[in-house]
Amino acid sequence: MGQLQSACIVDDDPIHLFGMKVLMKRLDFSDEVSVFQNGQEAIDGLLDMLGAGKSLPSVIFLDLNMPIKDGWGFLDDFVKIPHHNREKVTIYVVSSSIHPLDQERAKTYEVVGNYIIKPVNEEELKQILIGED
Repeated sequence: MGQLQSACIVDDDPIHLFGMKVLMKRLDFSDEVSVFQNGQEAIDGLLDMLGAGKSLPSVIFLDLNMPIKDGWGFLDDFVKIPHHNREKVTIYVVSSSIHPLDQERAKTYEVVGNYIIKPVNEEELKQILIGED
């Protein structure tokens, strides 16, 4: 049984997705992992989960640069989702951007737990599991 019930990855990079899934499986990170290719697909998927009576994933790994709706657009829409268990969700921005302005902007969203530079490593995932962002 996973350490978390569910997690979510919002990223359009297949190599990053593969690596994240391998690491998450190795750490028995969560029972379920939802994957969305862009911010709009993720918002729609999360709303579908709520509509089906499911809880939102407790951890969301969010890329910033994606087609259709980027990570910023996702964050803007996510904070408008009716509460349910939204307050129990922590979003980790996972980006290849090392620009300080992106990191500062991410901190303005209360729901963002941390900003992680790609690629995510096993130690960073362990820190998330034990609650030491």
